[in-house]
Amino acid sequence: MVTGSTGFIGSALCRRLVTHGYSVRSLHRKTSPLDVLADLPVERVVGDILEPETLRSAFKGVDWVFHTAAQSDYWRYPELVLKTSIEGTRNVMFAAEEAGVQRVMLTSSLAAMGVPGRGELLSEGHNFNLPPNLFPYGYSKFLAEIEARKVSAQGIELVILNPSIVLGPGDINRISGTMVIEAAKGWGFFWVEGGANYIHVDDVVTGHLAAARQGQSGERYILGGENLPLREVFTILTEIVGRRPPWLRIPRQVIEPAARLIDWVRPVITLPFNSSQLRRS
Repeated sequence: MVTGSTGFIGSALCRRLVTHGYSVRSLHRKTSPLDVLADLPVERVVGDILEPETLRSAFKGVDWVFHTAAQSDYWRYPELVLKTSIEGTRNVMFAAEEAGVQRVMLTSSLAAMGVPGRGELLSEGHNFNLPPNLFPYGYSKFLAEIEARKVSAQGIELVILNPSIVLGPGDINRISGTMVIEAAKGWGFFWVEGGANYIHVDDVVTGHLAAARQGQSGERYILGGENLPLREVFTILTEIVGRRPPWLRIPRQVIEPAARLIDWVRPVITLPFNSSQLRRS
């Protein structure tokens, strides 16, 4: 079973599972576009992780649950992000336990681990350490992990995956891929101090399969690629699309005011990143 099967990671996971010969059941809402699953021989089930009654029958006969469903556009619906992460994860875990599911793979995020100190590398031992209102998405993922562990303590196996910034084909909601597209439009001329870790969606899927097969129950695993300064990221992107490389550095002192401005204008215009990404960088 894959929740969030029409999303970026979920759809890529469905495709890989089918390729490897697994029987796949995909959970999606009534309103979800099914284009990404159209050519896949998966059993489609309508359900909503916020409606527990729709999950009970959907999970029957399932060995593994990959819980990838999430509300990622946190700058638009911060309250729904928290509700989906906390209540949704709790509902999935209880439904899986009731159905006799052997193992749940929870797709969390590197964001749930907060921000490391200067000169320190983030590891699985780190936990969220920012004011919740500064980064609601990361906070929601941290709380989702707590909810999942509570239910897992009753017996069901749980493996938590923490991908960094995921890039690649199939990002239909343009959560992480927005900066790639906007760089192609000419937004890659500036950068802010700092950097981040990036991983291809195919590698994220590989990590999920490894977790299902051989991950240690109760553990969390960072799924990361390369650590890159933001200037290098935009240099690579602009080089690929034939744009001028970044030439304007945004000083650290203006990051917070700029982030507040992004919060204000993002609902009406498209920007290559969101305020939380800017603050964390």
